[in-house]
Formats: sequence, structure tokens, C-alpha cells
Amino acid sequence: MFAVTALLLLVSMALTLVRALRGPTMFDRILAMNMFGTATVLLISVVGFLNTARDLVDIAMIYALISFATTIAVLRFVEMDQARRSTEAES
Repeated sequence: MFAVTALLLLVSMALTLVRALRGPTMFDRILAMNMFGTATVLLISVVGFLNTARDLVDIAMIYALISFATTIAVLRFVEMDQARRSTEAES
């Protein structure tokens, strides 16, 4: 059952990468990469359960924190860039 779950997660990650590359707006791409990070955390956890390597769950949690912080940082950067562009357009 875990092997089927891992395979479905890989399919979901592939579709998410397509959305990240094609997505019409920057926010669609950011959301796709956030979803890719979440799927990666799930995949690491499933592989850990498949191999009875419980330590991989700790690695998955660290990856989740890094993914979350990266998403917040990128969104903040995009927000600041849009604010800068709007003030330049007003000038």
C-alpha cells in the first residue's frame, strides 16, 4: 500500500512541476512549488515507513520547515518588488 502511495505522490509531484513551469502567474508558480515541497515531505515520510527508517520522518519535518520559510521569503520578495514597481509607475 505504501508503494502505491509513493507512486501516486511521484505522479502528483510531476504534475505540480508542470504547473510550476507553465503556471500563468507568479503566484501560481509559488503555490505549485509550495505544493511540491509538501508532496516531498509526504514522500520522504512514506519512504521512511517503507524502509522502516523512522529517522526519515525527522528529516521530513526539517524539510517542511525549510520549505515553509522559503515560501514566505519568496512571497515577501515578490510583494516588495510589486510595491517598488507601483511606486516607480506613480513617479
